[in-house]
Amino acid sequence: MEEITPEKVILIADDGTVLEGSGRRHIEFHIHAALLRARQDVTATVHTHADAATAFAALDEPLRPLSHDAIPFLDPDVVRFTRTGDLIATSELGDALAETIGDANGCLIPGHGMVTVGTDLPTAVMHAALLDRACRIQLQAAAAGGPARWSSDSEVQDKRRGLWTPQQLDAGYDYLVRAGSTGPG
Repeated sequence: MEEITPEKVILIADDGTVLEGSGRRHIEFHIHAALLRARQDVTATVHTHADAATAFAALDEPLRPLSHDAIPFLDPDVVRFTRTGDLIATSELGDALAETIGDANGCLIPGHGMVTVGTDLPTAVMHAALLDRACRIQLQAAAAGGPARWSSDSEVQDKRRGLWTPQQLDAGYDYLVRAGSTGPG
């Protein structure tokens, strides 16, 4: 994420036409366009091929509430888009992905990566960071022979009410921006 700068951000129309900016439009713009069409509450989406999320998606295991990071995705499990692991390069696939996500905060795409959404950019980015970290924690627990314990369904409901408020998501996003601005390069 440290390579993303304002100069690299472009504004595109729903059909992929570049409206502002001089960057290259990615072939998978259909992911973002479909989600923005399908969800009135969504103004930002993130698609990434993050290592932990991609590896975890391949396991076809339920995401467990091993940490607070998993909570935004458990209703009762993280959604998986399994129609294809190939590029989402058509409007039809973008719409199918949006339908699969429904009202969830994100989904895993086995063989490909993940997509997250938010009411704003900080929320969508933090959802991506949280989902990847939740996957990484579960992969680490599995590598150590577990997991053996995780939050109960009732505890997940309690956590959902108090964790990851807009203020917490904004603070996490601000940290990521600071960390990216002082990181390599």
